[in-house]
Amino acid sequence: MAARKNSMEENVPPPSATTTKPSTKPSTQSHYVTAVKPAARSALSTQAGSHQSMTAGRKLPQRSMMPSGPPAKETEAEPKTAVPSLPVDKAQQPTVLSNHNQQPAKNLGVAASSSSSTNSLFGGGMMRQGWSIDNFEVGRALGKGKFGQVYLGREKKSRFVVALKVMFKEELKKNGVEHQLRREIEIQTHLRHPHIVRMYGVFHDATKVYLILEYAPRGELYRLLEQKGHFNDAETATYVTELASALIYCHERKIIHRDIKPENLLLGIYGELKIADFGWSVHSPNSRRATMCGTLDYLAPEMVENKPHDETIDIWCLGILVFELLTGKAPFHCTDAEGGQMETARRITHISYTCPPSMSEGAADLIRQLLVYLGSHRLPLKQVLAHPWIVANKQDRSRQLTI
Repeated sequence: MAARKNSMEENVPPPSATTTKPSTKPSTQSHYVTAVKPAARSALSTQAGSHQSMTAGRKLPQRSMMPSGPPAKETEAEPKTAVPSLPVDKAQQPTVLSNHNQQPAKNLGVAASSSSSTNSLFGGGMMRQGWSIDNFEVGRALGKGKFGQVYLGREKKSRFVVALKVMFKEELKKNGVEHQLRREIEIQTHLRHPHIVRMYGVFHDATKVYLILEYAPRGELYRLLEQKGHFNDAETATYVTELASALIYCHERKIIHRDIKPENLLLGIYGELKIADFGWSVHSPNSRRATMCGTLDYLAPEMVENKPHDETIDIWCLGILVFELLTGKAPFHCTDAEGGQMETARRITHISYTCPPSMSEGAADLIRQLLVYLGSHRLPLKQVLAHPWIVANKQDRSRQLTI
């Protein structure tokens, strides 16, 4: 089954993405497994299969995409937290975006400019001060997208395992998403939460931009859902608890993710959920936004109707996610035979869906309180955590590994 398209990039890479790897000799996969602490070995081997095509289990429906271009340039204030860094010597630390005296646009240099060359567009000072690809051993590919690929990597001096997201500058320029990338970096480098993927730093060379990300050994939640078909109440309530906690953290900092879906949720070494891919996220102190973005199955009514939106669109996405995790299908999804995207959009704006008889009444009640037409009437995230179905079914995440 072909992977569902990502809202920021299609899952079919350009020719350069399939033929070009970072310019260093890659290490073998077994080399990583022997170098990482013994407790992490099983998780590393688990993810080795998470990026392969699944043949077992019920197949999820193909995701429909809203035909929208790059988001309009929006101005946001920068979050006020410390800048993360890898555990290496200070001389080896990357240049990342600072919330003090540095100006992100100048340091990263990814603001759109049709008259600038590729090198001047992405700046030149970062390579002299921070990382280069020579600081890393690069292993197998973890995934690929329209702008490049994600690789397993390890910083040579500290032997710290990371994920390297490698994007091609020409593809970023051609699709007009330089500003979107800069915003993603500005936001994600400042987020510190156990259920959000860390971004440790960023660097670039003549042709590529590299994001240094936390490695999530168990891969995408979507792949696990695809393999199992659906989750039970306890599994779903636990994932929802972890996601709601991370969204509360984001919303308190005026950050809206805007693209919550199983493909953008990764699983850590213990199976814990982590939000990834902040490509559509926005820091919005003024609350209301107007950019169309996201995946059609997960779009809130206000987005389908091109109305301004706020952080409550993430609450709507949470409701869609609960339904999909329990049933294996998004509540408003329509096949082409049923009317396709037009019928899906109509069902979203009319809140037309049916919970299957197999769904527990507690889960159905939570979904009904999340999938509400008016964002202001949706159940607040802190009340989601206190909902009786969540309280009765969530489980404490085990911190023990089976080797």
